[in-house]
Amino acid sequence: MRIFDPHIHMTSRTTDDYEAMYEAGVRALVEPAFWLGQPRTNVGSYIDYFDALIGWERFRAAQFGIRHHCTIALNPKEANDARCREVMQHLPRYLMKDGVVAVGETGYDSMTPEEDEVLRQHLALAIEFELPALVHTPHRDKVTGTRRTLDVVAEAGLGMERVLVDHLNETCVDMVAEAGAWMGFSIYPDTKMDEARVVAIMQRIGLDRVIVNSAADWGRSDPLKTVKTGLAMLDAGFTEDDVDRVLWRNPVEFYGQSRRLELDPIPGFAPAQQGPDLFEGNSVLRGMASRRDA
Repeated sequence: MRIFDPHIHMTSRTTDDYEAMYEAGVRALVEPAFWLGQPRTNVGSYIDYFDALIGWERFRAAQFGIRHHCTIALNPKEANDARCREVMQHLPRYLMKDGVVAVGETGYDSMTPEEDEVLRQHLALAIEFELPALVHTPHRDKVTGTRRTLDVVAEAGLGMERVLVDHLNETCVDMVAEAGAWMGFSIYPDTKMDEARVVAIMQRIGLDRVIVNSAADWGRSDPLKTVKTGLAMLDAGFTEDDVDRVLWRNPVEFYGQSRRLELDPIPGFAPAQQGPDLFEGNSVLRGMASRRDA
């Protein structure tokens, strides 16, 4: 089982997580720029963070055999903070960097005029730098926020095929599917979506433009939720090829539009122990998942 986690915040994770992810089949990931858990007080904090995403974190992932990519943006929550807005002037120099595969996370938190303005600026940057865009739907009033997102994207002129609308659920996925954008699902232990719910959605709408991520961060989350979703798909009757499509080929197709993906094995990396075929009865993988849930 090869896995590309298209949305995970490894800055907040440990090296143990990198090891477990590699053992489970994760070979590439995308880390979207996001907030720190508390307000930033100046633009310099963002600059240091962006530098870490394109430098240190990429190096750290490579030590564990995983290709690290990122997206760059002013996140929706902090778009409302005047102390942070100046960072928009610095985004162009980061959007030219190797390993930056999209503009994001952008979108809505509270659906304020400030968030409207910043979302439009981000979409304009995606067009200028010929990058896809990762758009975050709000936690509250998700239906209204998703509809508003799609309207703004259409007005901006960025093709829907270049837009991934993330953190979807049953209430808003159909409008994104009908619009032609990519559909992202964050699988969490307690909130957002779980494996059974996203599998039910895939059974209903199919696998076209469907992307599954762990979105793991500082909160209660699980960097192996992609793996567990793959197992749930197999249990529901999907094939191994179906799992490969959702967990690898779909995110590669979306982020590949940046022309900056690096998916070759890390030169010189040799895992301590060659892992078994994780599809072989799924016993090894299920054992890993059980230990993780304990």
